[in-house]
Amino acid sequence: MRVTPAVKKILSYYESENPGVKSNLARLMMQGRLAGTGKLVILPVDQGYEHGPARSFAANPAAYDPHYLYELALEAGLSGYAAPLGSLEAGADTYAGELPLILKVNSANSLSKGVADQAVTGSVRDALRLGCVGIGFTMYPGSDYNYGMMEELRELTLEAKSHGLATVVWSYPRGGMVTKTGETAIDIVAYAAHMAALMGANIIKVKPPTDALDLEAAKKVYEDKQIPRATLSERIAHVMQASFAGRRLVVFSGGEAKGADALVEEIKQIKAGGGSGSIVGRNAFQRPKAEALDLLGKIVDVYRGDA
Repeated sequence: MRVTPAVKKILSYYESENPGVKSNLARLMMQGRLAGTGKLVILPVDQGYEHGPARSFAANPAAYDPHYLYELALEAGLSGYAAPLGSLEAGADTYAGELPLILKVNSANSLSKGVADQAVTGSVRDALRLGCVGIGFTMYPGSDYNYGMMEELRELTLEAKSHGLATVVWSYPRGGMVTKTGETAIDIVAYAAHMAALMGANIIKVKPPTDALDLEAAKKVYEDKQIPRATLSERIAHVMQASFAGRRLVVFSGGEAKGADALVEEIKQIKAGGGSGSIVGRNAFQRPKAEALDLLGKIVDVYRGDA
C-alpha cells in the first residue's frame, strides 16, 4: 500500500511523532472508501455506557451484537471503529486486521448524578493487545474535574505515543463558565478544539458549532474582529483555524438523531469548511442496516467529492 500525497502532507504536520504513531494514523487514512483522501468517517459506539443499552440499541436490536457494529463499519467502507473495551474484545479475533480500531479508554454513565467526569475503563496495554491504532479519551473543558482529566490524558497520551499509538480526544465543554447553550457555541467549541490540540491530540473530536457566543470576554473579540460565523461552513473553518491552522485532524460528531437529509446537508457544510471528517454513531447504528448503509454511503460520497 502506497501512502498518497494527501496523507503524507497530513502526516508531515505531526512533526514530533514517531513512525509508529504516523503508521497508525496512515492506517486510518488509508482504510475504506476514503482511503488516501485525507478525510475520515469513523463509527463510534460508546453510547451503551453513556445512555444505557435500551436507549442505545432498542431502536435497532441488531446493534446489541458487537459483531453487527464491526460489520456495519466494514460494509460501509468506513475509516475505523471506536468503542469501549468489552465491545472491541467481543469481535477482536473475528475481525483482526480488517478494520482500524480505537479503544475508548474512559467513560461516564447516566446513573451517576451531577459529576462532569469520566472513569478510566481501558488501558494502553489493552489497546496494544487488541491491535488498535489508537486510544480515545473524553475531556470536559470547564468541568470542576477537568484539571484531573487533563492530567489523566497527559499520562495516557505519553504512554500511548511511546508505544506508537495515536491519541483521539473527544473535547466536550461543560460546567464552570460554560452555559448549556454554550456547549456548542462557536467560541466554546473552538476553545475546546484548541485545548485538545495543546494536549497533544492527534485527532480531535468536537460537536458542530452554532453561531452563539458564550463567554463575554470572547464575544467582544469575535465582534470586534468580525470573525465570520454566520454559516456552519464558516464556523467549521474557524474551528480548524483554532486547531493549529488546520494542522490537526478534526472530526465532527453527528450529534442527536436527525433526518438523513439534514445530516447529509450538515456534512456538506463540514466539508466546505475544511473539516477532516465525521464521527457518526447513533445516526447510523440506530437505523436498520440498509438505511444505515445508505446514509453512511451518502456521507462518504460527500467527503469523496461524489455528491
